[in-house]
Amino acid sequence: MNFRRVVTGHDSQGRSIIAQDGPAANLFGPAQAPYLINFWATRAPSGMDDPAEGDIPLAPAPGGATFRFFRVPPESASAHLDEVEQRRRTSAYYAQVGAADAHVEGRHPGFHRTASVDYIVLLEGEVSLLVDEGEVGLRPFDVVVQRGTSHAWVNRGESPALMMAVLVDDREAQPR
Repeated sequence: MNFRRVVTGHDSQGRSIIAQDGPAANLFGPAQAPYLINFWATRAPSGMDDPAEGDIPLAPAPGGATFRFFRVPPESASAHLDEVEQRRRTSAYYAQVGAADAHVEGRHPGFHRTASVDYIVLLEGEVSLLVDEGEVGLRPFDVVVQRGTSHAWVNRGESPALMMAVLVDDREAQPR
């Protein structure tokens, strides 16, 4: 699947233009099925540079926001691993995306928490949202407002789920 990104801008006379039109180039994971696809990020100062280029951190920059797609692979893909190895690999993943401290102990190896408010839409597949004290199944176009809580996304289906998220930095989102 190609993830097209159209970005507007201004020319030297201040008229609106199509500044970019093409595939999203900032992908994390295998090219044919990336796990994270950043479309845009707000960082200070952003100027006319492409703020979605460079590293793909899990959480948005301080005072910033990130717009992305992400995939949740089926649990069957890692069913051959014991829980210790699943947690080790998940911890390594969070370290790769600059969020080693976001990976937290929980009832699932994928539990994590960021200081952000996340607006998430399930686009395809089925996913369950696990929190410390509950679980809810999601279907395409269900919306989640995730407010800095410990959580994990679990795909008990047969194929990867595709989700869209806007993550907004919120240092107040986590309990102190």
